[in-house]
Amino acid sequence: MLDPTFPIELVRSSYPALADGFAYLDGAAGTQTPQPVIDAVSAAYRAGIGNVGGAFPASDRSGAIVAACRAAVADLVGGHPDGVVLGPNMTTLTYRLARAIAGPGDEVVVSRLDHDANVRPWTQTGATVRWAEVDPVTGELPVAQYADLIGERTRLVAVTAASNILGTRPDVAAIAELAHCAGALMYVDGVHATPHGPVDMRALGADFYATSAYKWSGPHIGAVVADPALLETLRPDKLASSPDTVPERFETGTAAFADLAGVTAAVDHLAALVPGTGTRRERLLASMSAAEEHELALFAVLIEGLETMPHVTVYGKPARRTATAYFNVAGHTPRQVAEHLAGLGVNVWNGHNYAWELTGALGIRDSGGAVRAGLVHYNDRSDVDRLLDGVARLG
Repeated sequence: MLDPTFPIELVRSSYPALADGFAYLDGAAGTQTPQPVIDAVSAAYRAGIGNVGGAFPASDRSGAIVAACRAAVADLVGGHPDGVVLGPNMTTLTYRLARAIAGPGDEVVVSRLDHDANVRPWTQTGATVRWAEVDPVTGELPVAQYADLIGERTRLVAVTAASNILGTRPDVAAIAELAHCAGALMYVDGVHATPHGPVDMRALGADFYATSAYKWSGPHIGAVVADPALLETLRPDKLASSPDTVPERFETGTAAFADLAGVTAAVDHLAALVPGTGTRRERLLASMSAAEEHELALFAVLIEGLETMPHVTVYGKPARRTATAYFNVAGHTPRQVAEHLAGLGVNVWNGHNYAWELTGALGIRDSGGAVRAGLVHYNDRSDVDRLLDGVARLG
């Protein structure tokens, strides 16, 4: 049952792009941007910004923007501001950290469930790679297999907090317990999970938690959050002249300062999706819990509608998932379905969506993958109904 208390109309009114009349069900590839984020980015440029470390006010403003962004991301995921590494995207940051963490002589454990950005950076370090397999029918990632995969030489276990195509939420905490008992580190890809509910990286057992702001209404900025003391033990390649402090030594080049202001505004926006009091962290937990309930109620309508259509094949049926559907339509390629829906004003994605190993395990990677429809907090019942009507017309 849909939650009548979730202020969906008020939420939607914050997003100017939704005025074009399309049903934006492409959120798993990147969300639309609310007005407060647009205003924050514009305000940073209007005020004047300079590189950090200068002896003038514009430089001070940039420094304050960076500090505020670190604090906001830490509040969002339950981390420490001094452990927030910022960069252009999660993939770039993961490659950078992988080179600093693992190498020949180590072992790493990766999974077939993950987005390739949490697979390839680890398999290319020169470490010995062990694979956790996914159940292609359910889309689950069985925990029991990790007892055989993790050993005394395991340096790191990389796993997603939610599959970006099936929505599967594996038992990350249980996997982390096995990893930590063996002295291994845990690198959790939270890019797809973060927009869909409250995050507590400590409860997950994540030594590193990666996320991307453009998946939760912010600009194209990535972040990896870790304990500052853990970051102190790692020595990434860096310019001789760049800062050697943590977390700065993991950040290359000049930051996109105005975009970082937008990241802070996005976190504040998420904290205010529903009325609340308390610290920003407390408001985020309450707000994102409400958003998750809203999404899953809509998703129940979406997935039931797809599964009852005889010409539709839906992939995966995990016990815990985000509001993400991955499906094919008989007699039509995924691209044809996406084009048909676009013609009806419904945005969806098609293809492998960088779930390279998972689409291979499902046996559909070489045939074009499938269609992905993902709900986020600004989607409503009309978006779902339009998708289902459009798919039904292909039967």
